[in-house]
Amino acid sequence: MKPGRLSIRSAADVRGQNSIPLASRYTERSTYDLLQASAAAHAERPALTFLMRGTLDEEPVVYRYREFFARITQAANAFNRLGLGAHETVAYLLPNLPQTHFAIWGGETAGRVAAINPLLEPSQILQILRTVRARLLVTLAPGAPGLDLWAKCAPILGEIETLEHVLCVDPSRLLTAAAPRVYAPQGRVAVHDFDTLLDREPDSRLDFNRQIDPGDIASLFHTGGTTGMPKVAPHTQANEVFLAWSVAATLGTEPGQAVFCGLPLFHVNAPLATGLAVWAAGGNVVLATPGGYRTPGLLANLWGLLARHHVFAMMAVPTVYASLLDVPRGEHDLSNLRHCLVGAAPMPIEVFNRFERTTGVRMLEGYGMTEGTAVSSLNPVGGERKVGSIGLPLPYNELAVGIVEGTTLQRFCETGEIGVLLMRGPNVFPGYLDPSHDANAWVVGADGKRWFNSGDLARYDDDGYLWLAGRAKDLIIRGGHNIDPQMIEERLCEHPDVVLAAAVGQLDAHAGEVPIAYVDDRSIREVDKNKIRQVFSNLVINAREAMPTGGKLVVASRMSRDGTHIEITFTDTGVGISKENIPRLFDPFFTTKSFGTGLGLAVSYGIIRRRGGMINVRSEVGKGTVFTVRIPLVDPGEGKRVEEAP
Repeated sequence: MKPGRLSIRSAADVRGQNSIPLASRYTERSTYDLLQASAAAHAERPALTFLMRGTLDEEPVVYRYREFFARITQAANAFNRLGLGAHETVAYLLPNLPQTHFAIWGGETAGRVAAINPLLEPSQILQILRTVRARLLVTLAPGAPGLDLWAKCAPILGEIETLEHVLCVDPSRLLTAAAPRVYAPQGRVAVHDFDTLLDREPDSRLDFNRQIDPGDIASLFHTGGTTGMPKVAPHTQANEVFLAWSVAATLGTEPGQAVFCGLPLFHVNAPLATGLAVWAAGGNVVLATPGGYRTPGLLANLWGLLARHHVFAMMAVPTVYASLLDVPRGEHDLSNLRHCLVGAAPMPIEVFNRFERTTGVRMLEGYGMTEGTAVSSLNPVGGERKVGSIGLPLPYNELAVGIVEGTTLQRFCETGEIGVLLMRGPNVFPGYLDPSHDANAWVVGADGKRWFNSGDLARYDDDGYLWLAGRAKDLIIRGGHNIDPQMIEERLCEHPDVVLAAAVGQLDAHAGEVPIAYVDDRSIREVDKNKIRQVFSNLVINAREAMPTGGKLVVASRMSRDGTHIEITFTDTGVGISKENIPRLFDPFFTTKSFGTGLGLAVSYGIIRRRGGMINVRSEVGKGTVFTVRIPLVDPGEGKRVEEAP
């Protein structure tokens, strides 16, 4: 594959690119085809650079393309030899390691691969493994440093009816010539050493016959909300090959350029946008530590790592970029760093601007979700970049804004009109693994075309740029008027001392809801608090959406971190926010949304215990309601079921 560089500066350019038949862009039919072509074209270039610790003096583990592709071929052969069929599943429950990539792409070649968040509880892991009907499981070996995944897996292995083999990854073998380990079977389930199995397989050819069709399912990624079991979204081989081409061609990635990956490989963005898309162009993925951005000390070293490895582009969530503002850039040479892509949540505009002023690096905001195979839109690399917009649709992606009633598309919205963001095209998945989840996921227009309902609200501007207007459930509805909370949050963030803000609706007997905004006041003087309250007052009176008067600003929050945890407290001084709106309070601080990936926490009310973290809602005499969240500085993942306060 030779993605090249698409010349896109405007919506007209996107339409022009769409006029060229997609079939003329590339010939690869599968992810294995893509990787094979890249290995042939770039055999001696580095494909994967792995950093175990993320220190500035660390000697990385480097796989050149010929070595990287050989290991993927061995993984596919090993999976097939263990009995994995073309339409059967190998699941991986792993941190970010080279072996994780071998499992992903080898799994897609021999059968299909299913990602599982290592931070889920055993009961959820069990349910996902049952749902995807996993025949093989790749996970960490007993006693491996970091997450004790074996302790989660071992008790449930016998309860997975389809499971026959577990392959254990020992990360220490990346750094030392450790002897292969021998593992006892777990009941009827055989247990193997992952690397030992691969070592026994041929690395120059596939030792089995399989004709991979572009419509075959390649991967299964779980997605979902804050409660209940996650949904499972399949991606076809065609979905992933297209995504790799479109991202590489849109960014203009060239052979040898390095892209930094600190996002977790169990989320769709990391293996595809900062993995397969890089290899499609002959680039080098710098995989930073098993824990990625969550690794203690990594952010403190990040400027140095970006300079040392001559990184061309990186992708992260807003919290990462906001944290980097507290890290001195020093004398590190960032001249190779061309693009910082941001997703996972709308980034406060002022934080966006501060980052660019501080670093001189251009940021590009985009949009995507698991069901859209990671990326659907992006601000143009060569054209006008509109801060706060999610940019232009990637070529061949159809993104529409419409008025929806149930599963019927009533009409498309006019320019500037807010509606539901809909998507269709070669990046959109075929439907959930469980067909019952498709019931309300799709809408059909009068012409019979089927669109995936993203659940997001958006609008197009006069130049064809998309702007998110929040989730449909996030709208504050006062007296019949829809109020976009993001509009309030961004206006408040323009104050130099306001880092993050959250606007929610308060139940009101007369108006239904009135807006309340909370801001972080860790460095705000009393006089500035009054100014911020005036901004809010003017905003709710004079908003362009004809927002009626009514609302309250609470400047009574506290944010702190001690190196291992972050704690945020909001004090609701008698306002009386409803429990249903508490999740919205914390969305700007902890969220996983766009690009289908990121550090974050999807929250709900009550008390959440997640790896020692908690959210507490309580009443205090003289203060009112106090909301406190305290979590470890790790990625809690998605889909965690909320435990009510005892």
